[in-house]
Amino acid sequence: MTTSWRGRVAAVLAALALTLFAAGCAYHTGQVILLPEKDAHDTAIVVKQGEQTYVLDKPYAATRQAPLGAQTYTSDQKEVDARFSAALGAQPMRAKSFTLYFLEGQNEFTAESKEDLEKVFVEIARYPVPDLVVVGHTDTVGSDPFNDKLSLQRAEAVRDALVARGIAAGNISAVGRGKRELLVRTADGVAEPRNRRVEIVVR
Repeated sequence: MTTSWRGRVAAVLAALALTLFAAGCAYHTGQVILLPEKDAHDTAIVVKQGEQTYVLDKPYAATRQAPLGAQTYTSDQKEVDARFSAALGAQPMRAKSFTLYFLEGQNEFTAESKEDLEKVFVEIARYPVPDLVVVGHTDTVGSDPFNDKLSLQRAEAVRDALVARGIAAGNISAVGRGKRELLVRTADGVAEPRNRRVEIVVR
């Protein structure tokens, strides 16, 4: 049994193309279950067995191989937990992203982001060995060299704050992107608070 991705398939697949050998059985069995996304995005997967193609595009849509061909059915969380809890538990944690905001022209957090930093740290601390990318950004006020420097200073401020809370500096990459990747498109010289940010991705 083979599978091919279609569209933005980010769902975790339990027991993808597993081959099980049951006592006394002379055939292979496999099972694919499409799990729902935590953010409710639609996903789909195409499962091919020989000349047959099956499209799984609903949460818990499933197919399993049987002696006379594949069977499609609707699974549920109870079956997933019963059959694949060990495999799912062994998966690495999914990447997460966080955004913190800064005062205009400075590498100082906004009051709200000072509080959010503590929440971000709690989430990062859940990763056994976190690998972080910290990317600083600015709005369009000021020259390119000024914003390049400021964006890096913002990224470094976040890195330093995380290191102070026990994250190994070697696990954090900090870069500045200046005003090249605006969250909110504006003309030059516009002080847009949502563009004065640092994005943190933890894996």
